[in-house]
Amino acid sequence: MPRDSRMSRMLHVLIHMGRHVERATSEQIAKMLATNPVVVRRMMAGLRDKDYVISEKGHGGGWELACGLEAITLLDVYRAIGEPPLFSIGPHADHPDCLVEQAVDARVDAALGEAEALLMKRFGEITVADLAEDFEARMAERPAAGVHGVCSSAT
Repeated sequence: MPRDSRMSRMLHVLIHMGRHVERATSEQIAKMLATNPVVVRRMMAGLRDKDYVISEKGHGGGWELACGLEAITLLDVYRAIGEPPLFSIGPHADHPDCLVEQAVDARVDAALGEAEALLMKRFGEITVADLAEDFEARMAERPAAGVHGVCSSAT
């Protein structure tokens, strides 16, 4: 099962927007993420709907932050991208007849629920600004990397 990379991709974009580019078009972001502008618009729409970014159409338009990175948590971004499943493990069937499978599923589901609650709590404590600071610390250790770090096609 392939990983859902939307969250990390949107965090990447937000940090670039907060630190390097005031406004970016869907085409510029698509180039940075090696994807299609339509995919970018779809992903960014969730952030716009939550008022973390604004968009303007037409010449000179693009995407822009609507608030500071310190006002956006990982939980906010997770919710804005549609709360994709966090774990790829789970029951084999929705309503198993086998009592062994029922027992296994009950314990696994309970453990996954606890893990998800802990992860959501932690996501709520980490801001995008925290990630940007981590990036800046890494840049300080590696000055030859340039403004965009190791991003080969950053905006």
